[in-house]
Amino acid sequence: QTGFEMKRAVVFPDQHYPIHDVKAMNVAHQILREVKPDIFVNLGDVVEGDSVSSHRWKRRKRPPLEYQLPLIEKEIELVNKELDKVDAILDEVGCKERHICQGNHDEWYDMFVEENPYLDHLTFRKAYKWDERGFKFKKYNEVLTIGKLSFIHGAYTGNNHAKKHLESYGCNLMYGHVHDLQRYSMTRLKDGAISAWSLGCLKNMKAEKNTWLRGRLHNWNHACAIIDFFDNGNFAVQIVEIVKGKTVLNGKEIAG
Repeated sequence: QTGFEMKRAVVFPDQHYPIHDVKAMNVAHQILREVKPDIFVNLGDVVEGDSVSSHRWKRRKRPPLEYQLPLIEKEIELVNKELDKVDAILDEVGCKERHICQGNHDEWYDMFVEENPYLDHLTFRKAYKWDERGFKFKKYNEVLTIGKLSFIHGAYTGNNHAKKHLESYGCNLMYGHVHDLQRYSMTRLKDGAISAWSLGCLKNMKAEKNTWLRGRLHNWNHACAIIDFFDNGNFAVQIVEIVKGKTVLNGKEIAG
């Protein structure tokens, strides 16, 4: 086909820095280097947000602000160091189109600033320098659309969350939020086949790192996605599952 131009995207789901899974994240970094994407999409819950979470003080009195601020500043410092690593790889491979879809954990920073409006520099957008990093910013569950595929952080949970997302949004949709891998498809008379993909996470899945799980079993998966966009907006999705710090891409093993 004359003039045909295909663009490739890599999508990262929930990282929850600084309690990301180091091996899974290393694999994700290598995937960026292998694929050399034209587009990068971060589905949000970039941060765990423990320092600004209301859950942190659920059973005890919230301490004075001067006690909280060092914890917040430390989390911001640790997370920015991890984001710098991703930016460096994106610069290295020449990926200029970058998107961030804010997650609910990320939004906790904005809620904290609502309570303390004189600390406006601690909003998620400002604290993690998304504009300076060259990312196009979408607020929590504001829809990003590229070609015929849309992206949000995630709006629903439950056993059949992919079905719920697809029925509610009525378009091809990729999201994170629930940390597991799930796909649901349907065919509509006018639009043809549409699907919703839940992309898993890149978070440390060990119970002791996620104290709120209280030892419960879960169905989380580590993964990221490679998406090929055709010139007419159609696309093909490749889910790259990461199992215990390893995956295979184009017949090549990648270990973290």
